[in-house]
Amino acid sequence: QVLLVESGGGLVQAGGSLRLSCAASGIAFRLYTMAWYRQAPGKQREWVAAITGGGTTNYKDSVKGRFTISRDNAEKTVYLQMDSLKPEDTAVYYCNAALGGSDFWGQGTQLTVSS
Repeated sequence: QVLLVESGGGLVQAGGSLRLSCAASGIAFRLYTMAWYRQAPGKQREWVAAITGGGTTNYKDSVKGRFTISRDNAEKTVYLQMDSLKPEDTAVYYCNAALGGSDFWGQGTQLTVSS
């Protein structure tokens, strides 16, 4: 059984920082590209950042320089360090694991940034 469990969401003031974690089980974690998506109220889910098994990272333009994605293959965990948070970052953040035709999602964790 594949499980992706996000944690670390919460309420933070604008300008603050928070780190999300996603612990994976049931997959060969090191082979998967791991990504974070988010979905704000009334909006479609959008891609935020991704990291390949080899450590190559990519970011949505609006989070470049503020967010950092990383992974610990030994712990089967992917992180999203979020700094200089803005109210528009408020959303439910989802962890995603992808490899070929396999695609798995976590249940999401809420981030609320107050102005």
